[in-house]
Amino acid sequence: MKHIVLSLAFTLLFSCQNNAQINEQQKAIIEADPVVVPLENGLAKAYFASGCFWCVEAIYESVKGVKEVVNGYAGGYTDYPTYELSNTGRTGHAEAVEVIYDPKIVDFATLVDVYFGSQDPTQVNGQGPDRGSQYRSIIFYQTEAQKKIILEKKKALAEKLNKEVAAEVYPFLKFWVGEDYHQDYERLHPNNSYIRNVSIPRLKRFQKKFPHLLKSAH
Repeated sequence: MKHIVLSLAFTLLFSCQNNAQINEQQKAIIEADPVVVPLENGLAKAYFASGCFWCVEAIYESVKGVKEVVNGYAGGYTDYPTYELSNTGRTGHAEAVEVIYDPKIVDFATLVDVYFGSQDPTQVNGQGPDRGSQYRSIIFYQTEAQKKIILEKKKALAEKLNKEVAAEVYPFLKFWVGEDYHQDYERLHPNNSYIRNVSIPRLKRFQKKFPHLLKSAH
C-alpha cells in the first residue's frame, strides 16, 4: 500500500508540474508580440479557430472577397502539430483556418462578424458535438487595430447576449498547415455523415443570417 501511495503521489506531482509548465507556455503565447503577415499579391490573411475546421473552412469560403481557406492548427506551444497530436489536447493547438482574402472587397471587421455569427459564441472548449480544447474558439490578431476590433465586437456581443463570450483572443504567431486530406473536406465529402449532419447545417444557418455576404445566392 505504501508503494501505491508513493506512486500516486509522484504521478500527481508530475501532473501538477506538467500542467504548470503548460500554463506558463500558454501565458507566454498570449503575452507575445503578434506576427504581421504581409500582403501577397494584394491579398491578406486572417486566422480563426471555431470548432471543427471542416465547418469553418466551408463558411469562410462562401464569403465574398475570400479567395481561399486553408485548414490547420494554431494557438499551441509545440512544433509540427498533427491531427492526432492536437486531438490529445496536450499541444495547446486548436483546429484553425487561414483565411486568404481581398481587403478591397471584405475587411477584417467583417470577417470577425462572420466568425462570431457562425458559431455558438458562448460554448466553451468546443462547438456543437465537438468537445475539447482542440475545438475551442480563438480569434487571432496581427495588429493592435485588429485587436481593438475583436475586443469591441466581443464586448458588444456579450452585452447583447448578457452572457460571457467564450472566444479567446491571441496574438497571431504561427499557423501550421493541416494534412492534405483535411483540405476542402466538405466539398470533397458531401455524403460524409458528419458533413451532412453537422457541417452543412452550420453552413446553412450562417448563410441564412448573412445572405448579403455570400458570393452568390444559395
